[in-house]
Amino acid sequence: MKTLEQIGIHGIKEHIIRNWMTHDGMWFYHCLQAHGIEEANRLNKAAIRSLSAMEIKRALVLFGLDAQSIESFEQVRKVIDAAFLVSCGDFMGFSYTFPRHNVLRWEFADKACFAYRGMQRMGVVDRYECGVLYRVCCWLDHVGVRYAASRDITGCLMDETGTCSGELRFQFAEPGA
Repeated sequence: MKTLEQIGIHGIKEHIIRNWMTHDGMWFYHCLQAHGIEEANRLNKAAIRSLSAMEIKRALVLFGLDAQSIESFEQVRKVIDAAFLVSCGDFMGFSYTFPRHNVLRWEFADKACFAYRGMQRMGVVDRYECGVLYRVCCWLDHVGVRYAASRDITGCLMDETGTCSGELRFQFAEPGA
């Protein structure tokens, strides 16, 4: 048997996040079975909004960041990095970059989104309202960061367009301005 030291922090993190996301998927599945897709989507988004407030606060505390004074793009980058470091696993197929000032670009590898695959298995991907990107937007809402999405992200972009990528644009002053 391996020790925790042999497994390492990355392995432990992946295990915990995978279990959390499995719980999340099973919760959605049972809501779907009991109440139908519309109510499952509504309950999922309500749960995400509530969870995300605690999740972002805990990530900020963990990394010693202050969300009360986010006044620059560099500060929001640190907040986003902190949240993703403790909330996203490699298995999710998700990546993000900051390709230029005031822009976060997200992308899921080709058909690799874990939520997309789960909703396909449940047979409701065509009616699923994306909870993954909604969660990220809720983090930003909770810390008071203004942003605009380059795409409508209410449905499942992977199902609608065959790809899931886009940008969130922030409204901070240019450096040196």
